[in-house]
Amino acid sequence: MPTPESAAFLAAKPTVPPTFDGVDYSDTSRLKAAQDAIIREQWVKSMMARLIGEELGKCYYREGVNHLEKCGKLRERYFEALKESKVRGYLFQQQNYLPGADTSGNNGSKRD
Repeated sequence: MPTPESAAFLAAKPTVPPTFDGVDYSDTSRLKAAQDAIIREQWVKSMMARLIGEELGKCYYREGVNHLEKCGKLRERYFEALKESKVRGYLFQQQNYLPGADTSGNNGSKRD
């Protein structure tokens, strides 16, 4: 059961999506809100990778010699989370923004 969110938490929660799509660069308040949303989203991904890594360590310790079989799904999930876990900032996205382009950071290419 989720806990109710406090008024202070809801006030600090960003109301803009983590992209520069539709942001007027001369409006500093909207620009700062977009920058903050991008940084916040990157930190959430980083902390998710950290939590998955901690759970993976617990699984390795708990399962012992069977960790290759028992922790495989968690290991794959951790490797996927590591691809996007680095906090890169917003300057590259802000300076190289193309309207209508994919802003997820992977540019449509798959990394092996």
